[in-house]
Amino acid sequence: MNGAESLVRTLVAGGVDVCFTNPGTSEMHFVAALDRVPGMRCVLGLFEGVVTGAADGYFRMKGTPASTLLHLGPGLANGLANLHNAKKAHSGIVNIVGQHAGYHIGYNAPLTSDIEGLARPMSAWVRTSPDARSVAADGAAAIAAAKSSPPQIATLILPADTAWNEADGVAEVQLERQRPSYSPQAVETAARILRADGEHTLLLITGAALTAEGLALAQRVAGKTGCRVMGQTYHPRMARGAGRYSIDRIPYVIEQALPILKDFRHIVLVEANDPVAFFAYPNKPSLLKPEGCEVHRMTAWGENSVAALEALSGALHATVHDVKPQKLQELNKPTGALNHASIAQAIACAIPENAIVVDESITTGRGFFPPTAAAKPHDWLQNMGGSIGFSTPVATGAAVACPDRKVFCMVGDGSAMYTIQSLWTQARENLDVVTIVFANRIYQILRGEFDGVGAGEPGQRALDMLKIDRPTIDFVALARGMGVPGRAVTTADEFNAALAEAVAEPGPRLIEVQM
Repeated sequence: MNGAESLVRTLVAGGVDVCFTNPGTSEMHFVAALDRVPGMRCVLGLFEGVVTGAADGYFRMKGTPASTLLHLGPGLANGLANLHNAKKAHSGIVNIVGQHAGYHIGYNAPLTSDIEGLARPMSAWVRTSPDARSVAADGAAAIAAAKSSPPQIATLILPADTAWNEADGVAEVQLERQRPSYSPQAVETAARILRADGEHTLLLITGAALTAEGLALAQRVAGKTGCRVMGQTYHPRMARGAGRYSIDRIPYVIEQALPILKDFRHIVLVEANDPVAFFAYPNKPSLLKPEGCEVHRMTAWGENSVAALEALSGALHATVHDVKPQKLQELNKPTGALNHASIAQAIACAIPENAIVVDESITTGRGFFPPTAAAKPHDWLQNMGGSIGFSTPVATGAAVACPDRKVFCMVGDGSAMYTIQSLWTQARENLDVVTIVFANRIYQILRGEFDGVGAGEPGQRALDMLKIDRPTIDFVALARGMGVPGRAVTTADEFNAALAEAVAEPGPRLIEVQM
């Protein structure tokens, strides 16, 4: 047994049985080991950003880490943007990065780089295996880091000679001692605040609090105390749809967020962070909370927020009888022209039971969220890190994790081009993903930011940096070239029909919404 085989066996024994991969020469012994070790599913991506994003989506839906296999420093560097998003979402991932043989590094071959230096900003745990007999133990330590509480990104660097030399065997994963479930004192502080000033208190939640169970408990607290419950602007995963407590999110736009938050005297954080602006803008605040508002943390990320909310509900004597009825938008299939309202209604009507919705529609999609409160129950995944090219890889990983669930991937045309190779992986693996591309032929988010930073009125050269209409991108042709059936729509009726067809048929589909 060589080092590569001992690592694959350790991964499988440690419950890491999916590997998203884009290998090269240094990883060939790991690739060969996959033929000798049963139990590892390998999913090939044609770009490393697809590989790392898919591992993020897999963790969000499965709750257990996948591994990636990346080629040297440049391969890792290609995947860093989506590792940044995964880090912000607290996703556990085990990265395996091939390295030159130890004796070869000193010759400064073309692909030689500081892999540990590249890995550290996005990884909480980084190690280079010094020899073949260390590989299994290092792999087990990487798994333990990825499965810790909160989960972490772990990067194990595997020199080629370490991979091909003889190794001892398989190492057992020793999980670290888990952090406390939650602080009873923090719960009591939150209860005291809510009793005294519930109407001027915001319960700001994310993480496990956004499961159906967590939302139901938050709804009881809101009904009992009169507090407002909101979510951050973006979340790793949120239970959504009919029968679930629908909450608003803090708006992305500062001018919209400030009036909503201005009257709160207390903010209780449930895994969430202080509400801050995405960017700095001239003469606009970075902190969105009003002056004098006190912030109290009830749970940190990785603590048991559902148990904490249950304890809070008990301390307040909040029950199902305190729940106030929700007023939801009525859903009707739209007709006529495509606009933000008709698109939102069409999507909300089409979401099937237990679907997964991955949202990177950014500007176009800000209006899509409210109607889905009345859609069939589903999960909603968003970009926590802001690095674009997030949604199609995350949808790919989510579909691998949950093969029995339909995945809707909503993405703008500019973002889609970053990781369009995801479609090829979806076709090869026959993944049940519907990719909806909103083709407005412009980086609309940047057009809005141009105004937001006070850069003036854009001239022709500036507009050329924001528009993507010369030449026009044909997403249906791109999808077809990668084995995914697609169609373009220009009216609400066509969009309804395309969605119905995509939901009825298993396997990947693409819909280009021409706006």
